[in-house]
Amino acid sequence: MTVWVNGGWRGLKRVALTSMVVVGAVLSGAGLAPQARAELVIDVTQSAREPMPIAIPAFSGADSTSLRMGADMAKVITDDLAGSGLFRVLDPAAYLQRLPNINAQPQFGDWRAINAQALVQGEIQPVADGRIQVVFRLWDVFGGSQVVGHSFAGEPTNWRRFGHIIADKVYQAITGEGGYFDTRIVYIAETGPKTARVKRLAIMDQDGANHAYLTGGEDLVLTPRFSPTAQEITYLSWYNGVPRVYLLNIQTARRELLGDFPGMTFAPRFSPDGNRVIMSMAKDGNTELYEMDLRTRRSSRLTNHPAIDTSPSYSPDGRMITFNSDRGGAQQIYVMNADGSGVNRISFGDGRYATPVWSPRGDLIAFTKMKGGRFYIGVMRPDGGGEKILSEGYLVEGPTWAPNGRVLMFFREERGSGANLYSIDLTGGNERRVITPTQASDPAWSPLLPL
Repeated sequence: MTVWVNGGWRGLKRVALTSMVVVGAVLSGAGLAPQARAELVIDVTQSAREPMPIAIPAFSGADSTSLRMGADMAKVITDDLAGSGLFRVLDPAAYLQRLPNINAQPQFGDWRAINAQALVQGEIQPVADGRIQVVFRLWDVFGGSQVVGHSFAGEPTNWRRFGHIIADKVYQAITGEGGYFDTRIVYIAETGPKTARVKRLAIMDQDGANHAYLTGGEDLVLTPRFSPTAQEITYLSWYNGVPRVYLLNIQTARRELLGDFPGMTFAPRFSPDGNRVIMSMAKDGNTELYEMDLRTRRSSRLTNHPAIDTSPSYSPDGRMITFNSDRGGAQQIYVMNADGSGVNRISFGDGRYATPVWSPRGDLIAFTKMKGGRFYIGVMRPDGGGEKILSEGYLVEGPTWAPNGRVLMFFREERGSGANLYSIDLTGGNERRVITPTQASDPAWSPLLPL
């Protein structure tokens, strides 16, 4: 297998994070003080909402390099927050005050005059060892107080990550929900005609930056999934015409055969603790769910039914599993205990259901639904109640959750066009195409990257 990277992607770099929770107008350096209670609130559960007006000036800096990086970092934060559909970033040309440094007092009247409800202020400071320190503050403009502030230290090449981390902090402070911007997406990059399609593993930041191919396209690959650490990927590959499940370490590019199973194996997925992988395996003419302990490489059978059981996904606490089965006569969604006991069907709507994926919050299960020649992406509670359709099309499939459990990504293919990635929030709003260099399918969203 050939593994290489494009665009300078070289794996995850650590970032040092220190909290700088500050109140008041002007402070000396990065002094500490009690935190002001945020009054800015966005209700992420409401489908009809006006985006919050927010100002994100270019970060200040000590030299031309820092100033250029500060402008680029503000652009990353702008794109992240605007892309969530919850924020409306005001045009910098309308800003009345220029903030020269992180200790400059915001003239709140100037920001109120342009209707900014929130203000992100930041600065890039060089450190003697060649690293940079990024300091930012989020201000409540109408309250005239600081909501949150943090300081980050790391290599200058980490500037994009700094931007994503700051966007996560702002998102969390205002919505009360965890962010999802400092993450990656692994997916299947597709090229060539339908009759001779080349499928490669590809990875990128959630905003499409730092794109890289992880396999060379010699073998067909499918169903990539991240480990809980975001450092390993499990996927299915047809090597020499034989389908097998592999583990790929993203940083070392080391590929490891998970097991040499006698039949077809597919739909592998990690357990929440990362110690096990669950998958479907066809053996003796029957497809069942199996779980493998990654430490001992021992596998155990979880289901025992003449029907096809596939597409398993753990609950976030690892105690339950949802899966797809036709044991009731058509594809439906079931849940069971992690040891295979207590199987219960939960989908009872019209149509067939597939690809269930448990939310990281544990409150919902996403699915693909097929009815009347159309495909649908939806969610339901783990007891089957509250079914809600979020998107539909000629072919929409393969939902995957953002780590905050508020946004889904999936792939869409319309008649006469190729497959592309899309994201949508739980209200069914803010559906957006995720740009990739080629056609794209089967996305998997990483957890938040480790700091």
